[in-house]
Amino acid sequence: MSNTTSSRPRRRRSYSATGSRRNGRAGGRPQRHTRGGGRGKRVQPTFNPSQFINTTPVAVEEVVYKPKHTFGSFGLDKRVTTVLSKNGIDTPSPIQDQIIPEILAGHDVIGLAETGTGKTAAFLLPLITKTLAEYRRQTLILTPTRELAIQIEQELKKFTMNARLYFTTCVGGTPIGPQIGRLKRKNHFVIGTPGRIKDLIERGAFRTDQVSTVVLDEADRMLDMGFIHDMRSILSTTPAQRETLFFSATMSPTIEKLVHEFLRDPVTVSVKKTDVTNSIKQDVVRYEAHHKYDTLLTLLSKSAAKRVIIFGAMKHGVQKLADQLNTDGIKAQAIHGNKSHGQRQQALRAFKSGNAQVLVATDVAARGIHVDKVSHVINYDMPATFEDYVHRIGRTGRGSEQGEALTFVPA
Repeated sequence: MSNTTSSRPRRRRSYSATGSRRNGRAGGRPQRHTRGGGRGKRVQPTFNPSQFINTTPVAVEEVVYKPKHTFGSFGLDKRVTTVLSKNGIDTPSPIQDQIIPEILAGHDVIGLAETGTGKTAAFLLPLITKTLAEYRRQTLILTPTRELAIQIEQELKKFTMNARLYFTTCVGGTPIGPQIGRLKRKNHFVIGTPGRIKDLIERGAFRTDQVSTVVLDEADRMLDMGFIHDMRSILSTTPAQRETLFFSATMSPTIEKLVHEFLRDPVTVSVKKTDVTNSIKQDVVRYEAHHKYDTLLTLLSKSAAKRVIIFGAMKHGVQKLADQLNTDGIKAQAIHGNKSHGQRQQALRAFKSGNAQVLVATDVAARGIHVDKVSHVINYDMPATFEDYVHRIGRTGRGSEQGEALTFVPA
């Protein structure tokens, strides 16, 4: 795709995903939110995306990992291995191969791994096995977003289809009443976002004194979203002798402090994926005053733009942009903090099925979105940090797929 504007006539609108109509200053300053879609101070980008232009990405040759175990040799419950075999899951991924024995042994663990490494199964499979052996066990799984919680629930359903285990998912954006009702019965697994779980604990609807294991999934994102106080509050109500499984894509000094606070003598397993910034085609799109939106339309009209995720900074701007694209004949869906859980799931289904060409999303709402064959990621509003940039563009070029990332920059 070219990064030049087209002469194709269009109505001269210049919309930013920050929501306002602009006078040649499209792009705006992105927002950093302290909670999912909540209020926050505007933050200037801390990097220049032009530094990461890469029109000839490196064709990365994947190193073949040779696992030391098979799913049959871990000591997993037979009901679990039967499901794995039926689903054609035969060989453990690197993180599964290294971390499953540690969890089965009862160790606290730190898993340094990104999405797409098989980390969900890496903690679910041994925990299911331990629960089947000790039926009174209860596991609490904390995740940063509703979407990730639902994905974990779906994996749990798949792996426990031969077992009588019970679980419930408690997330914001959905009525709390039914969740309170489900928590009155026995649940072997409770999956939830920190804000909703804390609310349920404070209401007396969820007693955590019998929790055996706490899983903190994507802990770095929970920290970024301002959930640290909720996490501390929740863990303070659980038994001191619990097992804690900590998963994060990064290990910053703040994350290290959390590790010392929450875990006891943890075993660390690090699985680093290929540097995404080297393997994805990247370029900037320079736009002139009043022509930002027209430039976007031109890009989306290209035949290569088959499945596109557009990132904006603010939720109301994301919705406006999606609405305008639909008005101009481009099927688009939006995901942001003002959408209910059902609406977000519906938008994702439309995008995954091909009924929508474009998904417009905020950074926070997009966490946990894993869609194959995304042809392009477009940073319509610049991300605030390099870490956010890497997270965004990692939605494309997954595995052996080819992908392209474009960032809008004022001319």
